[in-house]
Formats: sequence, C-alpha cells, structure tokens
Amino acid sequence: MAKIYFLSAFLLLALCCLCEAQDVKVYELKRGDFSAKFTNYGATMLSVILPDKTGKLDDVVLGYDSLDDYKNDTTYFGAIVGRVANRIGGATFTLNGVVYKLVANDGKNTLHGGSKGFGDVIWTAKSYKKDSHVTFTCDSFDGEQGFPGNLSVSVTYMMIGTNKLGVKMVAKPLNKATPVNLALHTYWNLGGHSSGDILSHTLQLFGSSITPVDDELIPTGKIVPVQGTPYDFLQPREIGSKFNQLPNGYDINYVLDKSSARHLRKVAVVQESKSGRKMELWTNMPGVQFYTSNMLKNEKGKDGYVYSVHAGLCFETQGFPDAVNNPNFPSQIVKPGDTYKHFMVYRFTAH
Repeated sequence: MAKIYFLSAFLLLALCCLCEAQDVKVYELKRGDFSAKFTNYGATMLSVILPDKTGKLDDVVLGYDSLDDYKNDTTYFGAIVGRVANRIGGATFTLNGVVYKLVANDGKNTLHGGSKGFGDVIWTAKSYKKDSHVTFTCDSFDGEQGFPGNLSVSVTYMMIGTNKLGVKMVAKPLNKATPVNLALHTYWNLGGHSSGDILSHTLQLFGSSITPVDDELIPTGKIVPVQGTPYDFLQPREIGSKFNQLPNGYDINYVLDKSSARHLRKVAVVQESKSGRKMELWTNMPGVQFYTSNMLKNEKGKDGYVYSVHAGLCFETQGFPDAVNNPNFPSQIVKPGDTYKHFMVYRFTAH
C-alpha cells in the first residue's frame, strides 16, 4: 500500500524558503537598441524594449511599474514558475510508492507550483554582466509546497548576438527524485504593452497536436491532432480569426513537432503588422502552453495602463501538464545525479 506523505500546516507556516536571502533588485541587459530588465523576485522578466520597423522603441512585455505589485499579483507576469509549472490534478501524485499531497491553489488542483511557487520567492543574483547575462539561483527545500527533496535551481537570461535573448533553466535534485517542470510566464504584445489586444497578431505554431483538457483545465490524457480545428496554426493566421469557435480563447498545451536531435524545436513565429515586429522562439521542451490572457481583466499595469482580456499572449515552453498523473506523457521525474535542462531562444526582428 502506498505510504501517505503530508507536510503539516504547522511546518508549512514555520519553514521559510531558502531562496529568500537578499534584497529585491533590478538587472538590465542591453545591446544597442535592444534591452531587457529582470528582477530576482521570482527571477522575473520585467521588460523587453525593441525597435519597430521605423526605429521607434517600445516595451513589448506586460507588467507593473512597481516591484511591490509583482509580490501581490495573480497574473504571474514574467515569472519563472515551478517547481512544476501548469496544473497537477487533485494536487496529488504518486512517486516510488509514496503519495505526495501538494498545496492546492487552483480549486482542488495545484497551479504553477502551489500558493508560493518559484515566482513568489526572492532568488539570489549569482552572476551579472550588463551586455551579456544575469543568473539567478534558488534552493528549494524538501516538502516545499508538498514536493519531495531538496532542489537546486538556476535561471540565466543572456543576450545572444544583436537581437536574440536566451533563457537557460537548470535544476538538480540533491537527495530525492522529484518532478521538475519550469516555465517562463511572460506576456507578450509586439505592438507594445499598451497597444491593446493581440488578436490581430499573426501566429504560426509548430505543434500538430494538443493535449485536450477537462472543464478544470486538467489534461484528459489524450493527444489529438489540431488539423481542422480552431487550434491549427500550422500555417500563419491571425490569432483572433477563429475565436468565435472557442469559449474563451486559447489556453492549451501544444505537442511540438520534433526537430533533429542536434537542434532545438521551433515553437512559433509571431508577427504584428503595424510595428513590423516579429518574434521567433525555439526550445528543447516537448510542449508549449499557448495562452491568450483570457483571465486578464482590468489589471493596472505599466504607466497606469489597464490591461484587459487578450492584452498579451504567452508561450510557456514546458513538459506536458499533469504529466505526473499521466504515464503516457513524457516523464518530468528527475533523479539525484541527473540534471533538468530547459532552453529557450527568442529572435526579434522588425520589417
């Protein structure tokens, strides 16, 4: 019979995350007209400033003016989420005969690591060079939000060439096997963060299948093709062109098409016609959550601008949601001695 593992409410309150070791600061990376800002609170991406086709600079990332606002938000703007991004059904899973009870923070389910995931703690800034990179580290303790084992985590944001941004996420279990699925939860609007909705952006998404979900957004365990459905972006089209066939918008995991073993998978190409900006994304992960900010409503953001529904879009490269409870999904279990590695590369242009 499986043993029941449960961290008492007393311990959850008494233990403070080992990540919270220093002050919250802002770190800028800059090369020419291309710049981005990050904070060690949640290892969060705060801004990305890019020229449009005429050279006009705009911030294309949704967010807040004050760092304090990031501490109180429910949007996950720009945060690194984990230990396990996306949803775990029933806030529970079984590993090596042990049933782990997690903190439920999305109804009866766990979302983005629980009520205090990696996006809600202070990371340590380990290395920083303004024209190169910034690296944040965090040590997550055994039992944090109910997950097993101590886990050492790092995230590096890096400038690559003149118009590319790389993200490298690494996690190492120290004493127990544990699920790991980190994701970057940036909201993008290539017209500029305050330019309105993203429905006229053109998207090509290189995922021929999705993992459908139930009414609580928990995967059913099936993998189904997108061809002939509103989820088909294999050929470029406007994001809003088939919204009338969807209840709220897009919030679904795509199974990314495979590339050669030596190359990252191409995730998506997004373009905004007025500015001419284009964003391309690659990853080594098998899936991406495409989300059109369906639950974003009257959120006061940068420069006092109020973000409404569909004001931004997210491409959260990831393992499949609820993989810990779906053995037919790629495993997210990482054992001591093994290393979780997650890469993302963005390329920005404007024509």
